[in-house]
Amino acid sequence: MISFDYKPQGVCARNIHLDLSDDDSKVLGVEFTGGCDGNLKAISKLVEGAPADRVIEVLAGNTCGMKKTSCADQLTRAIEAARAEIA
Repeated sequence: MISFDYKPQGVCARNIHLDLSDDDSKVLGVEFTGGCDGNLKAISKLVEGAPADRVIEVLAGNTCGMKKTSCADQLTRAIEAARAEIA
């Protein structure tokens, strides 16, 4: 398992803790610190066990209000950052 912490930018969440499978193909777990607690717990449950590429495909570019990003979008960036670090 690959564990990675990501500091999101432009959103209320202060940290995203991400666990990926050893081959980085699946999201095993996600934990947000800060942000909209109920929504972020729901996102975490929905993506648990999902293919990482599918999570990126669905959530990338999602916005929050007038912001150009969202916690969901930042999760996709966390996955990409984790993959880049282990490559």
